[in-house]
Amino acid sequence: MSTLTDTRTLARLERQLQQMDDDRQRLFLLDQLVSHYAYTDTARAERGLLEYKTILDRENLPDFKLNFHCLNAFVDNQLYRFDSAREHIQQALQMVQERGDVQQQASVLIESAGVEMNLKNLELAGSLLEKAARLLKAFPDSRLLARLICRQGYLHLHYSNFSSAIESFMEAAKRLRQTEEPATFSDHYFECLIYSGTGKVFEQNNEWEKSAEAYEQVVALCERLGMRTRLSWHYLNAGNAYLALDDDQKAETFFKKAIEAPDDSSPLARASAYANLGYLRFQNGSFEEAKVLYDRAEQGYKEWRSDDYYNFANIDRWRAHLYLELDEVDKAMEYFVSAFKYAEAIPDYKQISGIYKDMATFFASEDDYKSAYEYQVLYDQYAEYYAEQVNARKLLELEVKYEAGQKKQEAELLRLQATQLQLKALRAQMNPHFMFNALNAIQHYITSNEVKYASKYLAKFAKLMRKALEHSNMELISLEEEIEFLRDYLTINEKLRFENRLSFEIIVDDQIEEDIMGVPTMIVQPYVENAIEHGIRSIGKGKIQVTFKLLDDENILCCVEDNGIGRERSRQLQEQDQEFMNHKSLGTSITEKRLQLLHQSKGESVFVETIDLEDPETGKASGTRVEIRIPVVEVKLK
Repeated sequence: MSTLTDTRTLARLERQLQQMDDDRQRLFLLDQLVSHYAYTDTARAERGLLEYKTILDRENLPDFKLNFHCLNAFVDNQLYRFDSAREHIQQALQMVQERGDVQQQASVLIESAGVEMNLKNLELAGSLLEKAARLLKAFPDSRLLARLICRQGYLHLHYSNFSSAIESFMEAAKRLRQTEEPATFSDHYFECLIYSGTGKVFEQNNEWEKSAEAYEQVVALCERLGMRTRLSWHYLNAGNAYLALDDDQKAETFFKKAIEAPDDSSPLARASAYANLGYLRFQNGSFEEAKVLYDRAEQGYKEWRSDDYYNFANIDRWRAHLYLELDEVDKAMEYFVSAFKYAEAIPDYKQISGIYKDMATFFASEDDYKSAYEYQVLYDQYAEYYAEQVNARKLLELEVKYEAGQKKQEAELLRLQATQLQLKALRAQMNPHFMFNALNAIQHYITSNEVKYASKYLAKFAKLMRKALEHSNMELISLEEEIEFLRDYLTINEKLRFENRLSFEIIVDDQIEEDIMGVPTMIVQPYVENAIEHGIRSIGKGKIQVTFKLLDDENILCCVEDNGIGRERSRQLQEQDQEFMNHKSLGTSITEKRLQLLHQSKGESVFVETIDLEDPETGKASGTRVEIRIPVVEVKLK
């Protein structure tokens, strides 16, 4: 989606597009061009997307359709059309779940979280990032992990958790630097986000020199690569930092650049640049020029939002100060009243208290102490309201931080418990009956000079042991690998331990793509082993059937069915036969604890059900069926 394209290549692609008639070839060229222009020229990107859609309306090309929605979402997001961006990214999410690989799904989830943050849906954004994190934990990708951590940094920023935000930005920057592949436009875009977020953290902590340095890094990167879609904001941020540092010359330079930046459709950054430039002119005594700049700022704010009361209040407050300097007191009072009304409409207690303070100071300078006192009292009252407002917000932020911390600790604890159980499961996985009989059978083939069979089953046994050890270090594997492991395990039981007195069948529903679905490691084998030990071992000829079918989007239903003696007869034999008593179903009990942990986060409690089977004519036990609800990774894997 975001390869870097030099000027010559870009010109060549444009010429080829003009000369090409074939729809699919044009689509291929458009995809490359829009992938570039999305970062450098949104107007040209929009024109490309219009033709992109026209061709897709005629051609059924799912891969290009996925790219189209991703590109459209990105461009809409850059153009502040967040609702439209969400529609496209949701289309992309739906498509990528049907046909995408892990990297595509993680990438779309990360982009979707960015859109939701712009729409102030922070809880949903956090949920999307958690899903992406689970995917990337199972299938690491350093580039996508850097982007994920960057988005997490912005989530911390929204919650005013500045220490966690700066840690995330630093970690994201480090991971981006460690990426071995050539940088793409997407990489540089996230690099800009990292620098910008870092600058914002320093700004919030009043570390203006560091803030200015970070914003200048963003500006330099964007200018070098021609990434103009957010450049006016970066200029504005840098200007604000230098304004706070009393470096008026640099501040003015950046404010002018923000006004002149050509490719940012938002009037808000330019309006703020006009306002701040007007403030600089006011400070320098250029009152008439300041008036003009304030008027332009107000026009820009109204173009952005007709109810942008915060900025309207600021402009009128600054105008009031300007007219006080011109000794036009009545005009100044009009603007103070206007600023107050705007601030009251929000309500913004900080602005209101500031306005009252300004008016108290003015009346005191005019020796009107009665009015000065009245406005000072109002200032104190609203300053107290503002302090209460700040404390309430800080309390909410602390609650959010605490809950996030609790969730993280709980997740870590569950992960630790799952890991411990996984190690226990490995130790309990292969019971002594199976291993002893398998090795005895292989030894028999060797002593009988049946080298062919000895070699064949020794290789199968070694493969099974190796797989068991490999899987013990993994939290999840593909369903295909789980089934392969079961098949090898049952084959060895069938041929070596039971000498063809056991048959088995593994059935996978057509709806399941076992090669691209992830399940917890070695989750079914203990139930198969239990069926062998408690159901089949004591009968002449046994059969085991294992079926997998899709239960819902998040679960697979696995059924392990045997034609054995049933649970009641098995219990009786356990009481009578020392050999039966010696076998403990440790593997299934540990597996059920693993399943409990895996389902716990979803608030589910029933995940294993055992059903006694009976002969419909005689009513006698005819076997046992165990139904296991296995959670799958939220996405299909490749």
